[in-house]
Amino acid sequence: MKFSSIFLSIISFVFLSCNGQASKGSQTIDAKAFSEKIAATPNPQILDVRTPAEFSSDHIDKAVNVDWLGDSFVAGTEKLDKTKPVFVYCKSGGRSQSAVAKLEELGFTNVYQLQGGILKWDAAGLSKPSNKITGMTLQDYNKLVDSDKKVLVSFYAEWCAPCKKMTPYITKMQTELADTVTIIRLDADKNKTLMTEMKISELPTILLYEKAAVKWRKSGFISEEELREQIQ
Repeated sequence: MKFSSIFLSIISFVFLSCNGQASKGSQTIDAKAFSEKIAATPNPQILDVRTPAEFSSDHIDKAVNVDWLGDSFVAGTEKLDKTKPVFVYCKSGGRSQSAVAKLEELGFTNVYQLQGGILKWDAAGLSKPSNKITGMTLQDYNKLVDSDKKVLVSFYAEWCAPCKKMTPYITKMQTELADTVTIIRLDADKNKTLMTEMKISELPTILLYEKAAVKWRKSGFISEEELREQIQ
């Protein structure tokens, strides 16, 4: 019995040692760890799976763009070395998760996914400083929410699935509740400066103001019923 246990232990050790690289699989890590892994990797393979338009507006240094929503994702990854780490990210994590699954299917054995996408990267202060202002400034925003009425601000994006589900009833509420609350929808992609300054790293994000002070905040999907309850 003792001999059998020792034998099994040796076999397990040899198996894990020989297959250690292949067993690594993929890992989803936060922005700080993602940045540190990239810095520690010689000639890192960084894969941005957003659209070319998103990539051209801003991206992680040394990243290459292969659009997950395009028709040539597989062909676009053929130049990558499957034996070396690949660092994958998108805007908030949805597309990169699908891309990572595909990369594993293609034989990539060491893939790191940026948790929360480049939104989390920006919020962590890891983007290169830019003097370019995109969209509304924080000063303009503060004037916008300074009102005698309640102000509800909804940060969204056209590509965001939960945002799309919420759009019909938020736009309906803009009209129905106009006498008691001002509802404002802000496209995150068109207001990048504001997103960074306010450290908004998830979409959708909703903030409810009373007399210019935040009274409630929610990130992620919320039903119409729950939203109406918060406003009342």
